[in-house]
Amino acid sequence: MKAYFFKHNLDFIMPSRTSRDILYNKPSWYIVIKNQNRIGVGECSIIPGLSLDKINDIETKLEYICREISLGHKIENEEFNDYPAVKFALETALKDFNFSQSPFKLNDSNFSNHQDNIKINGLVWMGDIKYMRSQIIEKVKSGFSCIKIKVGALKFESELQLIKEIRKDFAKEDLEIRLDANGAFKINKALEKLKRLNEFSIHSIEQPIKKNHWQEMAKLCELSPIPIALDEELIGIDLSKIDLLNTIKPDYLILKPSLLGGVKECDNWISLAKEKDIKWWATSALEGNVGLNAIAQWVYTKNIKLRQGLGTGMLFKNNVKSPLEISADSIYLNENKEWDLNFFNKN
Repeated sequence: MKAYFFKHNLDFIMPSRTSRDILYNKPSWYIVIKNQNRIGVGECSIIPGLSLDKINDIETKLEYICREISLGHKIENEEFNDYPAVKFALETALKDFNFSQSPFKLNDSNFSNHQDNIKINGLVWMGDIKYMRSQIIEKVKSGFSCIKIKVGALKFESELQLIKEIRKDFAKEDLEIRLDANGAFKINKALEKLKRLNEFSIHSIEQPIKKNHWQEMAKLCELSPIPIALDEELIGIDLSKIDLLNTIKPDYLILKPSLLGGVKECDNWISLAKEKDIKWWATSALEGNVGLNAIAQWVYTKNIKLRQGLGTGMLFKNNVKSPLEISADSIYLNENKEWDLNFFNKN
């Protein structure tokens, strides 16, 4: 058995704008574990400025992992608690390698066996109002009945007008609207904005204010007419998970394995959320198809009915070719397509 890694920058088809910055490309590294009969691959996906992983140290961590695996030594995931994306990549590569001889199959389910799909939301990226409106119309025409709109980068009145126009065209029974502010609202203005947005039957809003303002976020969750989902707030939280949930009392959690340290860490969040009657859904954090596949296969086993945020693999022009496809409002594995294994022959 041998292990190696390599880096691959994923290039966006269109520049992708959030309230933080504009993304043209993003780095991923792939851990590959091989013997004569099996292959296991994990993706270490980083969002600069958001991921906790120290980007300059990632290759040192991956070199250590690959050396230890190649020597037959056991590695504990807990060694990489400060590097959640590395931790997720290692977890995925080992599970992929150990589960079956079929590459990129991490469990046995109707999804991984090409027999079922996962309902997802359509993601609307920030841009000028004309561009955002065109995205929304395109998503609805292609079959989406749930969309997530990034807000917070433009003037609030313009974003409000956009949502008002969309709601005029599509009733809440026909189109579920989720919002994601990425922490862009100022604390003293957030509640007022949420009250105004509530006129348009909004399903939920992710991270209206910046993380680490627990008391202020708790007050928003108590008073907001729109259900609030925690996203960035969960990053870097370890022993204080239960304290965070007890203090803030959110309506939803957004779980991103690359940012939280893998699916086992997400399972811990799910267990705590269940105790508190807090709902959740999973969202990919701009992983390529390798990471996206791992998240999709994991989330399917949870039998959750809420729509997931798993459409981001289609954003890149140089993604690894895979069976993952989106049709209407669902993601699935096309049984007539295969993974491009040559992509991973870098060593």
